[in-house]
Amino acid sequence: MGIRLIATDLDGTIVRSDHRTLSPRTRAAFAAAREAGLVVVAISGRQPYSIGAIVAGTALDGLTIGSNGSVAVDLRERSILFEELIEVDAQWALATQMLEAFPDARVVSVRDGGNSYVAQHGYVGERDPGAEDARWLVTHRETSLAEVLEVPSVKLVVRDPGTTPEELLAVSRELAVPGVHPTISGAPFLEVARSGVSKASALARVAARLGIDASEVIAFGDNTNDVEMLTWAGTGVAMANATASALAAADEVTLGNDADGVAVVIERLLG
Repeated sequence: MGIRLIATDLDGTIVRSDHRTLSPRTRAAFAAAREAGLVVVAISGRQPYSIGAIVAGTALDGLTIGSNGSVAVDLRERSILFEELIEVDAQWALATQMLEAFPDARVVSVRDGGNSYVAQHGYVGERDPGAEDARWLVTHRETSLAEVLEVPSVKLVVRDPGTTPEELLAVSRELAVPGVHPTISGAPFLEVARSGVSKASALARVAARLGIDASEVIAFGDNTNDVEMLTWAGTGVAMANATASALAAADEVTLGNDADGVAVVIERLLG
C-alpha cells in the first residue's frame, strides 16, 4: 500500500529552532502532499490553539491533534472532534505523590480542549511559543492545588525548576499510578495524559475514521512523546536531532529540523 496520511510532530521536527516558524521548503512540501490527495496532520504536545498559531496559512491548518493525543480539533471550524480526560482520582494520586518526591514542584491542569490553564500558586513557566498569536481566547490563572485538581484535565503538567524532565519522568514511571500516562517532549516539565492515551492512540483513532490503515501512515517525530507514534505508523521517521528513544523506535532517520528533514522525505515520496 502507498502512503495516504502524513502525521508530523512540531517542535524539533518541522518547526525551526526558534520554536515559531516553518521554512518555505517545509510549507511547500506539505502543500504538495495535500494537493496530491494525502491527509496531513500536525500532532504535538502543544495545545491546539498553539499549534494553530504555528501552522496558520499552511496545508496543516485543519485537523490537528494536541496535548500528546488527548484532544483533536478542526482548527478551521474550532470544533473538538474528541477529548480524553484524566480522572480526578488519578490526577490527585499522581500529583500528591510527585509533590511528596519533589516538594518544590508545581502542578498545572490544562482544560477546555487545551484553552484553559489552571496553575498551582507559585508555578514558574512561560506560555507556549506562539500563544500571543492564538486565534481564540486562552485563559491562565493561579489557584490552590485543590482547585487545580478538582476537575478532570486534558493534560496535567508537573514542573520543578530544580529537576530535569527526565528525572520527573523516571520517578513518575516508578510510581506507576493507575489511570495516567506520563511522558516528556523536550519542554521543561513532565506531561501527563489519561492512561492509554498517546499520539499513537489518537492517530489510530483519526486513521480509522478515514479508513486508513497504519501501514498507509508515515509519521515524523523527535522525542519521547513520539515513540508510540513512530512505532505504530507503517513508516516511522526520526529526525537527526532526535532523542535516543525516538531514534530506536523509528524505521528511518532523516535530516534535522533546521535542515528540512521532513520536507526531504515528503519530496522523495511524491517524486
